[in-house]
Amino acid sequence: MELLFVVLIGAGLGFLGHYTLPGADTRGTILLGAVAGTVTAIVWVALLWLGFTFDGGWIWVISLVAAGIATLIVALVLPGRRRAADARLLHELSGGRA
Repeated sequence: MELLFVVLIGAGLGFLGHYTLPGADTRGTILLGAVAGTVTAIVWVALLWLGFTFDGGWIWVISLVAAGIATLIVALVLPGRRRAADARLLHELSGGRA
């Protein structure tokens, strides 16, 4: 049950990041939420395997900080790469005229 809660909180952090970080026009609305939720779940389960307990505070902190870091990285890297890929595709499709 705690996994569900932490993933929902992590996804919420991702959705918050979508609306507060720059480049929202270059990504889908749920992308950052999906990335943050996925990272939260993976980190949570990995920490459980390493011996952390689900009722301990550190597993929550580490999992949610990892979600925040993943959200920040994707939100800062994706817009530049997306704009560059769009420009290359436009140039290719226009035959070099654009």
